[in-house]
Amino acid sequence: MIVHQIPVGPMQNFSYIVVDEKSSESIIIDPSWNLMELELIIKENNLKIKYIVNTHYHDDHTRGNEDMVVSTKAPIIQHESSTLKNDITVTDGDFIEFGNSKLKVLHTPGHSNDSICLVGDGKIFSGDTLFVGNCGRIDLPGGSASKLYHSLFDVLHSLDDDLVLYPGHNYGPTEVSTIGKEKMTNMIMQKRTEQQFLDMMG
Repeated sequence: MIVHQIPVGPMQNFSYIVVDEKSSESIIIDPSWNLMELELIIKENNLKIKYIVNTHYHDDHTRGNEDMVVSTKAPIIQHESSTLKNDITVTDGDFIEFGNSKLKVLHTPGHSNDSICLVGDGKIFSGDTLFVGNCGRIDLPGGSASKLYHSLFDVLHSLDDDLVLYPGHNYGPTEVSTIGKEKMTNMIMQKRTEQQFLDMMG
């Protein structure tokens, strides 16, 4: 897979175009602002967009959906618990396939109830579940520190250390990281009890 990581908007978001190298079939993850830049990458590389995928329902990750549907004719994929308009729903363990590539859906609620991460080909697209050096906030509608604890420690902590982390925001010292590095350096990922985590998150 080829990953185009595109900084967008006033909230330091990342949108992604993930490309299957053999077929050029691709997906867009979290289109919000700077849609002309996404369209330029699609045109310059002659990409066929199969799906538009949202890691969760928040506006800063979905506000470009409709414009990109018009531009690409691609259906929108969201987790089954999303409250937004979509064409295809996925649940934990499903695969999103494009060309010869596929990404596994991990349901990781906590930042929002419909939060998902996408894992495949040595990569994880973590949305707002995990950032470089931090995690998504839990004080918005649908947020839950307890659910986030289980997403981080029951799901993400068990993943391969070598997975390259592509977060939903550019909030850390680097634009990408690895799961292993976050286990070592990210305060949020340090082993602790659920109660200790809840106390830390306030």
